Amino acid sequence: MKTRIRLPLLIAVTICAALWAMPGTAHAQIFVANFFGAGGTGAIGEYNLDGTTINASLVSEISPYGIAVSGGDIFVADYYGTIAEFTTTGGTVNDPLVSGLNSQLHGIAVSGGDLFVVNGGSGTIGEYTTSGGTVNASLVSGLDFPEGIAVSGGDIFVANSVNDTIGEYTTSGATVNASLVSGLNTPHGITVYGGELFVVNEGNGTIGEYNLDGTTVNASLVSGHVGKRQKHFGSIRPGGRLRNAPDFCRNRT
Repeated sequence: MKTRIRLPLLIAVTICAALWAMPGTAHAQIFVANFFGAGGTGAIGEYNLDGTTINASLVSEISPYGIAVSGGDIFVADYYGTIAEFTTTGGTVNDPLVSGLNSQLHGIAVSGGDLFVVNGGSGTIGEYTTSGGTVNASLVSGLDFPEGIAVSGGDIFVANSVNDTIGEYTTSGATVNASLVSGLNTPHGITVYGGELFVVNEGNGTIGEYNLDGTTVNASLVSGHVGKRQKHFGSIRPGGRLRNAPDFCRNRT
């Protein structure tokens, strides 16, 4: 049985990012959700791909733990049980867009007009519309402290950090394979790119690469990041380059 030791939230900083390109242009930005613990002291920062800062506090006084960008909107999973919507220029659209959720929201993904939100404490994935309506608050349940989530087509991929698996489900909530990938090492972040899964393992500081059928391409595609406590994935840079993903989204103490 795995024992999870959690650091006090007041001294933990979680950084998660999403990559966004302005429609019709080749310009892209990184939006970073900085979680500093209780009290709404976090922020969303905006940066260029070369690392230069556009606005380190594009949105402030929030507790973001997951972030997803669609069109001109940023959707934020607040650790303490709300979903908020902001524009990519920092304006507030609706905060909260969805409220009354359990705490420990750990990830969010957007697909079309739907938001899929990971709740680590309740072991569920909830589905909501981008306008704030509830589709199914427990679309998928019985998960083992899920952390990361990615949606590709009609499939949801979720990282279960306690039982070291990646599970696959349909966007309607049906189980495809609850242990699509197993034997991981405290997986937290996950993203899908080019028909492959990229998984951040917090336990051994690696990124693994897998086919969508669960077969292994390279379990240690990126390694040597032990001790940096990487958390959630941001994105794959256009052109297929992994943009230093373990450092791109991590938990630092």
